[in-house]
Amino acid sequence: MFGAKEKSKNVGKVFYAPWEKAFDRVLTPFDEFIHRQSTSGLILMTMAVVALLLANSPLSAGYENILKTYFKLSFGGFELKLSLQHWINDGLMAYFFLLVGLELKREFLVGELADTKKAVLPIMAAIGGMVIPAGLYAVFNIGGPGAGGWGIPMATDIAFAVGIITLMGNTVPKSLVTFLVALAIVDDLGAIAVIAVFYTEQLNFAAAAWVGALTFLLVAMNFGGIRRTGPYMFVGVLLWFALLKTGIHATLAGVVVAFTIPAMPKFDAVAFATKVKRSAVRIGDSANLGIDIMRNDELRANAQSLKSGIELAQAPLQKVEHGLHTPVTYFIVPLFALANAGIPFSAFSGDVSLLNNVTLGVIVGLFFGKLIGIAGAVWLGRSFGLGLLPKGCNMMHIVGVALLGGIGFTMSIFIAELAFAGSEQLILAKGGILIASLLSGIFGYIALKYAGKSKPGR
Repeated sequence: MFGAKEKSKNVGKVFYAPWEKAFDRVLTPFDEFIHRQSTSGLILMTMAVVALLLANSPLSAGYENILKTYFKLSFGGFELKLSLQHWINDGLMAYFFLLVGLELKREFLVGELADTKKAVLPIMAAIGGMVIPAGLYAVFNIGGPGAGGWGIPMATDIAFAVGIITLMGNTVPKSLVTFLVALAIVDDLGAIAVIAVFYTEQLNFAAAAWVGALTFLLVAMNFGGIRRTGPYMFVGVLLWFALLKTGIHATLAGVVVAFTIPAMPKFDAVAFATKVKRSAVRIGDSANLGIDIMRNDELRANAQSLKSGIELAQAPLQKVEHGLHTPVTYFIVPLFALANAGIPFSAFSGDVSLLNNVTLGVIVGLFFGKLIGIAGAVWLGRSFGLGLLPKGCNMMHIVGVALLGGIGFTMSIFIAELAFAGSEQLILAKGGILIASLLSGIFGYIALKYAGKSKPGR
């Protein structure tokens, strides 16, 4: 590179571009900020506030028009025309579900949910936190126009919930964060099942046959030892199109792909270490040939061989999960919030009060239902000796987590869009989600602050 400087040491040379060190000084703090757990919740909250401001400002008409702008994708005789909001909700959110699916698979294989003894209480808490909220919502809406929204208060937004706990620093035991993540993962699995079974439109059997064939192909690729992630992503796109035509929500393609991506690397740690040692010797030999680095083909070939070994020493599941985390957490989900959290307050004026059945059902389901369902299930499980509280925690910590479970933002809004697409109940449900999430966040934070003053195990 023109103007590049080099730093000499006994072990060789390290090359720096003219502005590289300056860029590192600027980008390193930003990178640290981006990777903090609390940052994702902060960005999500900011986008929700921006959406609310846009929907209740003179820019509201432009905001709505942009979301309703149609974009067409066509090739050959195939044509797909969706609004911008649908491209976000049905298209980009497939990557969100892919990430959720990968996290689910990892948790069940090597995470907290892989240990049966540790998994009992989070699983019980998640089930309680789904059944009770759905039941309470149904009490308010059974037989009414909002009856189909019973799945809305079942979900927990892990980004917000973990973000609030992380903001509290060392005052909250790390084991509680692990418990919350395990609970939310099972919660997500339940929400995915509800979407697949209960929020599916009329089934197109011809397209369903393609879904079955493509799913079989993904499984065959896994069993056939294909570890490159590219083929899985390509078949996943085809699966998304097929699901879109079936009437099943297309975003579930992400979950199917996630569960078929291999979780085992080609080389274990010992085999990889052996390969690295051999590669290091060959690289050292080729580097000592006295040939300029730009013309040293042998060095390049050996370095490429080492790179291939590094790729095969990593589990494809972990590579995809790591690669998706930043774009999903800091772009796709905030964009989803911007496109879906815009609620005009005028919708609650006139004949429609804030105390309508749909809004009340969501608030009671998320705030009180999650509290009763999660804390009650843990108390029962502990009472019957089915599991122990997370290390260093007491029941007030569980109450705090149960309240945070009422933050149902992303998945709750997603289910609301499926349940009430195009109807007036959609705005009412979103209003309940925002109010319940705000209340749950505030009271959850207060409960966890108080829990720090109580003794563990009480």
